[in-house]
Amino acid sequence: MAGTGQPTQGGIDASGVRVVIVAGTWHDVITDGMIVGAQRCLDEANADYRLVRVAGSFELPVVSKAALDAGADAVVALGVIMRGGTPHFEYISAATTDGLTRVALDTGKPVGFGVLTIDDEQQGLDRAGLPGSKEDKGYEAADAALRAVLTLRELRG
Repeated sequence: MAGTGQPTQGGIDASGVRVVIVAGTWHDVITDGMIVGAQRCLDEANADYRLVRVAGSFELPVVSKAALDAGADAVVALGVIMRGGTPHFEYISAATTDGLTRVALDTGKPVGFGVLTIDDEQQGLDRAGLPGSKEDKGYEAADAALRAVLTLRELRG
């Protein structure tokens, strides 16, 4: 697990920060757990947010860009890509990761990366923020996005 050495999370005031959670619908138990974690983080920080669902992780970049272009300060992108028996996993993982990176760089706005690339369902359940999970990647992605918004505001004056 990547849990050791984690950065501090929570305890920030993001009042007035507008966030869109963009989440896929594949592997709904895992994704829904991450959504709850992201919402909890955003609620704790007093951020304004809405949830938009997309079919899968491949659609996350284009919808994230649309949300940022429409005025969101940040996006939290949540999805699950599970390895199968074909190279499809590698293609979708790379396209999603590269696409979300490009969205952040092209817009100059943060994209909280909450896309799990997993070998099996248990790895996702361990990271979904569910009861018994070891990590909460939805919360972590939202927290990272909020911290980046606040840092960018400070840098840009």
